[in-house]
Amino acid sequence: MFHRPTFADILRARRIVSRYLPRTPILPSLPLSKLLGFRLHLKFENHQPIGAFKVRGGLNLVSSLETGERARGVITASTGNHGQSIAYAAGTFGIRAVIVMPEASNPDKVESMVNLGAEIVFCGQDFEDARLKAEQMARDQAMYYVHPANEPLLIAGVGTYGLEIVEDLPEVQTIIVPIGAGSGICGTSIVAKAINPQIRIIGVQAERAPSVYRSWREQRLVDTPSCDTFAEGLATRTAFELPLSIMRDLVDDIVLVSEDELKHAIVLLLEKAHTIAEGAGAASTAAAIKLKDRLQGQTVACVLSGGNLPLSTLQRIIAETRPSLLESSIGKAFAKADR
Repeated sequence: MFHRPTFADILRARRIVSRYLPRTPILPSLPLSKLLGFRLHLKFENHQPIGAFKVRGGLNLVSSLETGERARGVITASTGNHGQSIAYAAGTFGIRAVIVMPEASNPDKVESMVNLGAEIVFCGQDFEDARLKAEQMARDQAMYYVHPANEPLLIAGVGTYGLEIVEDLPEVQTIIVPIGAGSGICGTSIVAKAINPQIRIIGVQAERAPSVYRSWREQRLVDTPSCDTFAEGLATRTAFELPLSIMRDLVDDIVLVSEDELKHAIVLLLEKAHTIAEGAGAASTAAAIKLKDRLQGQTVACVLSGGNLPLSTLQRIIAETRPSLLESSIGKAFAKADR
């Protein structure tokens, strides 16, 4: 049975996280607000040192390891941002880190982990293959295994950005959070419901990787046979016990977005918010656009969870998306507003 992190755990985590990381800004997007009909604010977790929110959780967890655990080194599995988090934290505290990744991983994230001093092991086609390999290596080498989701200290650490949202935007009514394994939405929902239970928490998954969405709706752990999305931060084909138990109690809704909707959101964020979001990072904005009729008149925060998008991928998305975006209702609305 896992310990469910509490609001007090997140307050304690802030004492750790704030030693190493500054607050990230939460700023209004006037162009998107005007278009969508509600007050849209963006939480820029893509401004973190590793370009993603997960660094908060890694620092909180690794800082808590005892001397013997640090001596063993840490190992985990990741599609990128969680691995960067553990690599960054391990480097901060001077311990060995091994990250197991799918063979076709984001090259920018791989390079970042290597630069942070981590050892990279490639295994399998997706996150689940990498996770099973990491668990086996942890047993074989007696390393400290960091589960990417069933870790209360990770959830408490990343929950500190939820604390910043509610402190810096106390009038917020809805917070939209991307979901991969679920640590971000769990930490945010713990904070929001403790401070103001009226705040609605909405999660976002990719249509092609809906394991958490299905698990949340069906109230049981559901695996999917594949997770075929370009947004590697959302690409998990299984849900996990601890995050799901928190989401069952505290999350108000989870929506799915298509690959095209993710790509459109990336381009819109680049054009109108002048910021780079990876697929997972843009998921909250994609959901905000999809839910615009429901959100009319509200104050809404969208979490830009990461910005680690390779230039080649961005160029391809712009080439693919720009013509169709111009013909979409969103694109036409922007064109009209710009005239």
